[in-house]
Amino acid sequence: MKKKIINPWQWQDKRSYVQAVEVKNVESTLYISGQTAINADGISSNEDMETQLNQALQNLEQVISKAGYECKDIVRLNIYTTSKAELWPHFHIFQDWIAKHNIKQTLTLLEVKSLFETLKVELEATLVK
Repeated sequence: MKKKIINPWQWQDKRSYVQAVEVKNVESTLYISGQTAINADGISSNEDMETQLNQALQNLEQVISKAGYECKDIVRLNIYTTSKAELWPHFHIFQDWIAKHNIKQTLTLLEVKSLFETLKVELEATLVK
């Protein structure tokens, strides 16, 4: 697999994403459903945004690992949140996670009216290898 990052500008670097990723010679593609702060027993979290973001990232990592991929294989990541205002103070958690795994992904952040039950943040990913 060969990845090419396309960034006509540099400002997006501080926001932990890239403008485009071209992928050639792909062995396989993995599409991951939105991962949230739902525990192993299927119970949705009613904790704060920081706690939910950490749990959603852990759940995303677990699915990636179970599928035989690595976090660095992420090429597209969508973030859905019920409150950008609640998410922003904790966005560094996401950015640190991106840097830790050397991920270069496209990104869309959407504020939505609601998510399932008591959830505040959801992460949807596409990976290639």
